[in-house]
Amino acid sequence: MTDLSRYREFATQLSTAVQPSATAPTEPVAPSRAVIVVPCYNEAARLDVKAFLSALPNLPGVDFLMVDDGSTDGTHFLLESLASQAPDRVSVLMMDSNSGKAEAVRQGLLAASSRGAAFVGFWDADLATPLHAIGDMLRLGERFDDVAVIFGSRRSILGHRIRRDASRRMVSLICNLMARLALGMPVGDTQCGAKLLRNTSQLRQALEKPFAAGWLFDVELFARIAARVANRHDAFYEQPLAEWHEVPGSKVSARAVLRAGTQMLRLIALNRFGVSSHV
Repeated sequence: MTDLSRYREFATQLSTAVQPSATAPTEPVAPSRAVIVVPCYNEAARLDVKAFLSALPNLPGVDFLMVDDGSTDGTHFLLESLASQAPDRVSVLMMDSNSGKAEAVRQGLLAASSRGAAFVGFWDADLATPLHAIGDMLRLGERFDDVAVIFGSRRSILGHRIRRDASRRMVSLICNLMARLALGMPVGDTQCGAKLLRNTSQLRQALEKPFAAGWLFDVELFARIAARVANRHDAFYEQPLAEWHEVPGSKVSARAVLRAGTQMLRLIALNRFGVSSHV
């Protein structure tokens, strides 16, 4: 049996294992509370379709937009299977070719922001950050109406289940230092793949141009938003996560980290010279 046949068979098994709700709305459906973008590139071996389906009942008003960034394995079949089982909550956006995570997220956020939800966001497909953290972030966003960005922070606080190896922690420390220089804010962790953004005109303006910072596009997005809000320190909320675990199979290479670091130095230089509003 070929790999493609196995993925199709797996998708069929999933569709029979978890049945979608048969109830249909009888009244016009209000805009969702949030649309979460999930960028996917060759995730067929580790995409947990059941985890997404199981999370839906516990996240009322939260929809998912799965972005297939030109995958060459069976990712598309799994995403279509997921969407077919929850068509009112999950949709798929196909990129024409592999454009990289930064562009997949940007295109996903642009599509998500057009749906009228109060919040949009993006979440790593490996679910290193569990999906229930979306609910925690939403409650914060609905409580503080001046917060534009809520992002997960992998702090090793007593009782929190944060599991990271030493090498990844060291890379994060370097990235965080660069992020602080670029943003002029005491951020602690910008590289956790769990972000929630208020769906505003400022956000849509920040998404108009492709990102140039590669793997560190999160910081570039933060810089664009910070340049457009009245009070950047109140607009950003760093949410310590209750749990986060390392998932094998990261596609970030040492070369990509080095290239992103060089691009981040350029962003720091731009902000130092006072032109961050044009980032």
